[in-house]
Amino acid sequence: MDTLMDETGARLARRIRLERDARGWSLADLAERSGVAKATIGKIEREEASPTAVILVKIAAAFDLTLAGLLTRAETGGERICRAANRAEWRDPDTGYVRSQTFRHPDHPIELVEVSLPAGRSVTLPAASYAHIRQVVWVREGVLTLIEGGKRCDLAPGDAYGFGPPADTTFANETALPVTYVVALARS
Repeated sequence: MDTLMDETGARLARRIRLERDARGWSLADLAERSGVAKATIGKIEREEASPTAVILVKIAAAFDLTLAGLLTRAETGGERICRAANRAEWRDPDTGYVRSQTFRHPDHPIELVEVSLPAGRSVTLPAASYAHIRQVVWVREGVLTLIEGGKRCDLAPGDAYGFGPPADTTFANETALPVTYVVALARS
């Protein structure tokens, strides 16, 4: 799995550069639009640093993409079927959060992502990452704590949560066991 994640990281670095070049943006332009330091973006593009989920969400939003959309473009496939053996996985170096792109196709409005969040870890994503999408989270294993716009909700296995208007959102695992959840995304 580490090899797959290393390959995904290299593809992601190339994709970020390609998206930036396609728009005619300099590193400074992307930094200004994303709120991510120019030096950080440069290191990511040169594969000298692995981006966190928060950084990737900011970069994706600057390109008017979801995180799933950016990762899918990095993996370019084209088939309508998404085989489990070919899923793109990415690990957040700060939290150990593993994101597996279960289904994404450029001409389909729905994306499915499976996430595993280790015990005692959390990630806070800015409201901008939800600006053009609607999403539902469904917990498969463990307990997920969501804090959306300051409102807290604990989700047990089988529980689902539909997000409201864009707001800063924290995905937290306050337990001693990992939590696995599925995110269904649709462009709004």
